[in-house]
Formats: sequence, C-alpha cells, structure tokens
Amino acid sequence: MNLKNTRQCNIPTLRSEIRKVPPEWALLEQLLIKTMNEGAVEFTKKYTRPDGTLIWRNQWPGMDGSDDGYETFNNFPLFYALGGSREVYEISRKEWDDITWQWNEYGQIYREFDAYYDWMHHGECNVYLYYFGLADPAVLKDRQRVVRFAGFYTGEDPEAQNYDPAKKLVRSPINGSRGPRFIMTEEDWCTHREVLDMYPPPFEDIPGVPVGNTCPWSDDEIYKVIIEKMNKRMARGDVPLNLNITGLITHAFMYTGDERYKRWVLDYLEVWIDRIKKNGGIIPDNVGLSGEIGEYMDGKWWGGYYGWRWPHGALTVVEPLINAGCNAALLTGDTSYLDAARSQIDLLWELGRKENGKWAVPHKHFDTGWTDYRPMDTKWPVYCWSFSMEDSDMERMMRCHNKEDWCVVPDSIDKGNRGENHQWFNYIQGNNNNYPEQILRANYRAVCSRIEEIRSDSEDPEHYDIHHWQDKNPVVCEAMVQLTMGALQNIYHGGLLNVPVRYYDGTGKRPGLPEQVSALVEKVSGGLIVLTLCNISTLQGKEVIIQAGAFGENEFLSAEMLDENGAILKSIAVNNKWLNIELASGSAIKLRLKTKRFANRPSYETPWVSGKDFPPLIKGRLGT
Repeated sequence: MNLKNTRQCNIPTLRSEIRKVPPEWALLEQLLIKTMNEGAVEFTKKYTRPDGTLIWRNQWPGMDGSDDGYETFNNFPLFYALGGSREVYEISRKEWDDITWQWNEYGQIYREFDAYYDWMHHGECNVYLYYFGLADPAVLKDRQRVVRFAGFYTGEDPEAQNYDPAKKLVRSPINGSRGPRFIMTEEDWCTHREVLDMYPPPFEDIPGVPVGNTCPWSDDEIYKVIIEKMNKRMARGDVPLNLNITGLITHAFMYTGDERYKRWVLDYLEVWIDRIKKNGGIIPDNVGLSGEIGEYMDGKWWGGYYGWRWPHGALTVVEPLINAGCNAALLTGDTSYLDAARSQIDLLWELGRKENGKWAVPHKHFDTGWTDYRPMDTKWPVYCWSFSMEDSDMERMMRCHNKEDWCVVPDSIDKGNRGENHQWFNYIQGNNNNYPEQILRANYRAVCSRIEEIRSDSEDPEHYDIHHWQDKNPVVCEAMVQLTMGALQNIYHGGLLNVPVRYYDGTGKRPGLPEQVSALVEKVSGGLIVLTLCNISTLQGKEVIIQAGAFGENEFLSAEMLDENGAILKSIAVNNKWLNIELASGSAIKLRLKTKRFANRPSYETPWVSGKDFPPLIKGRLGT
C-alpha cells in the first residue's frame, strides 16, 4: 500500500545504497533513544496514578508549582519529535491534561492556564505546548488552547486584561488567565519562602536585612514587609521578563498564520527597544502603568521584579531579549531584531573586569552600582550566533573563548537541557571531533543515573519537594538536539526550538528520525549544512524527510551526496523546504545542503498536513 500523498510525492529525493559499518556515534544515539524510551515509561509508572495525576499531597497552596508539574514531562513531546516512541508521546498528551486538571483542583490553574505567575515560570511550562506543535500540529485541542491563551495577552480576552494595547505594555509582572495580579498575598508566596531565603533581599531598605546578605523570607515579620513593598513597587507595570510572552504569540502564529500575532510580537519588542534608547542604552527593568521608567521605583531603572537587582539579575533580563529577538527575526527574516539582546551582552562585556585572570562581567545592579561579577554565560552569544549565523555574533562568542575547558565534557550531564553550549560550539567550528561520542556518553550516564534514582526512591510522596520529579526525569534531549538538529536546545525559560534541520519518518508519516536511523550535523553556516544519516538496520530500508528549519522557514536550494573524502557523488536541485532521503538497509549518506534562510513563512505544517487541513476551531455559545 502506498502511503504517500501528493505533497510527499513532490519532494525531491536522493537514494543511498552505500553500505557502511555504523560509526560509534550512530550506535550511541540508538542506545540513548532505546534507554530513554524505556526510562520514560518506568518514570511515569513510578510517579503517577493510573489516571495520570502525580502521586503527591492533596493540597498545594500558593502560586508557585504548577510550572513544575508541567516541567516534569515537558520534554517528552520533544523526544518524540526527535525520534522517541509513540508511547512516550501518548504519555505526554495524557500527562498535560492530567497535570492541568490536578493544578486546577489545587486552585492555581484556571481555563487550562496558570491563573497568575511570572514569565520565567510560565515560560518553563509553556515549552511543553510549544513542543506539541512539533509533535503533531493537527491536534484541535492544542490549536484551540493556544488561540485562547494568546488572547490573554493581546487584549482580546475580557477576563484577562493583561495587556494595554494603547501603550503596548503588559500591565503586571504577575499575570495569567485571571489577568494582572496587582496585589499579591502572603499566601501567594508561601511555598517559595525557604527557597528565597538563599537569595539577596529584593529591596535594599528592608529593616534588619543588610545589603549583601541573604534575606530571611522565613521570618514572618520580614516576610510581611517584603510583600508590602512588592505590592507597592513591583506588582504594577512592565518588566523585561514579559518578553517571553512573544514565544506564546509566535507559537499561535505558526498554528494560524494570523498576521495580528506577528504584529503583536514586533510591536511589543519595538517598545522595549525604544525603552532601551530612552534609558541611555540600558534596558530598564521596571516600567509603570503610564509607560514611565522607574515610576514606582523613585525613578530608578533598576530594582524591578526579576530584574537587574533580584533575584537572578542578568539571566532574566538578557534571556527574554534573546527569545523575543529570535521570535521577531523568525517571523520577519530580519536578524537585526537580535540587536536589543546583543546591545545588553556588549554592555555587560564592556563593564567587565579581570578577576583571577579571567574576564568577569556584572550580573546585577544595586543602588551602589554594578555588582556580582562572574564570567559571562556563553549560552547568550552562542544562541545569538546559532540563530543568525552572523560574524558579529561569532566574535561575541570567540571573545569568551577558553581553550582550557571548551574541549572538556563532564562525565555526566545532570541537568540535561541546560549546559555544554560552548563545547558544542567548539565542535561545530571543526574542533574536537570526539565531541559527539563524549556528549552522547554523558547523556547516557545521566539517563542511567536517573533511572537508578527512580528505582531506589523510597521517599514518602507527601514529603516530595516540588522539583522531585524533574530531577529524576530520564528523558535528556540535549545531545540529540545538538547532534541531529545542529543547534542548542531552546532556552529553558520559554524559548522556541530554533534549529537548521529536523526530520520525519517518510514511511511512518510521523515526526522524528525513523527507528534505527541516526543523524549527525557536522557543519553549519549561514547557507550550508553538512550532515550524515546512517541506517543501522541490516534488514529494512528507511525513508527520511529532512526539513529546512524547525518550522520550515528555510529552503534547501541544492543537495550534494558526498563520499568519505568530500568528493561529490551526485548533486540535485531541491528548491523545497523538504528533501527526501531513501536509505537502503545498512547504508549511510553524507550530504552537503545549500540553503536559503527565511525563505518561507514559519509554520507547523508537515509533509502530509498543511494549514488548510487543520480542523476549524470550535466556537462557544454567545455570552459564555
């Protein structure tokens, strides 16, 4: 039976019958996929009830925690889109619904979205939804949800008036399906107090709390003062962290193609660009409801919620700018939208100083000036470069160069999707040819370690920390994203997955590499990708469809089939965002792909499903 449709039949094809002994990286990829498939099932059985709810306490107060429930499984649909099993994908769908129900019962989820919290935490859990677009864009429930969720931030939802469309301003750092949270309560923060005990104070005028010390949120009297000052100074107006909302709106655009979503993303980022200019080149971390910088901070541009002073400093200022810049550039093809993020990276670098022989940059700003000097996070410039492929971003990355550790990969990656950015960058520049095997082994050790933790875990669920499940999740996608897709995994706090290539199983008509097919991206530049596909199976041929860009935004111009020495065996014109590769049993193919970037409107369309095939959204009753 021929399962191909017209769209698939029109995709240019290359075929390889070149038999090759599978290299070590190809075998390690298959081992990692198999182990994560098994570990995901074991993990789910250990920590959830038959109905899918997490085995945990029957009450959870406060606004913190719903994000952590989603984070427990948020990379399961990504793993499926990489080539994980259908069973893992079905688990991810069930768990999203069941966690939504569970936290609705706890009282924090409302209309299937967090009632109110900040966009560091909204971003962490919403990547779950973003991955669903990569896994199966034809699911009506997902499209219905994202259009509703986007309405919470475009001014269209009468109950969630988070956005002032006239001033292009998000009205509070704490927002969600119930609208802006202008008044926070002691109960809102009650579950987070012990964690925040480890951080400096959010303000420099808290009685009994010296600047530079940690702040005892667990002290009831100090806690009352903190909440009072937060409501007075932090709860109203806009903050850079809200730039992560652009991920949700871009996600809605890729489902619908609706130009109003594109316009919202551009308008909102441009307003922040204007604020940077007005503030002398530094992004302010608090803007009042009138649009005035420092309106509730006595005119100070620093000190806002999750801003330059508290609690993480530059992390929650620079990362949202990178996310928003990438989203705007994805929608327009104009990489100058990354200039806002670049300007802050450059600013911090210029403010740096030598400490212990290394360049350290400030990460925080107090009333006394810049402070908290540390080496710059290499993730920031490498994310800019991997998206833009431009020389200026390469230079930003290279000035962080540290030959001593760029070839060193830890034995095990405990956090799975948060590190090893500079080692990957070093590899993709043609250095450290052993990196694929190193990172695959490290991820495999991490997966095995987590599976062992699952099996030995005898702690009473009533005493589980809110992060208990995340820390044991055995699905670690970092190596597979880097090696098969040729980019870093998305920024954890709400970034979209921006990669030069992704794959579909042409026979199974599903996303991800076909079973027993491995992939390795060896080189990436602005208009060139070199990758190898290897069919491990000695019994079955495989059909792999390669897509140009995570969202089909790019286009393959031509494809060259190379021998091991780089000589061209065959060349074809492609002029398509998809390229079909037929691999005979036990065969491999090395490809040099010439691409045109930002040639197509980004979308979640697949080789089988176009936007016009999506079922129409359900319309509710009038007045509901």
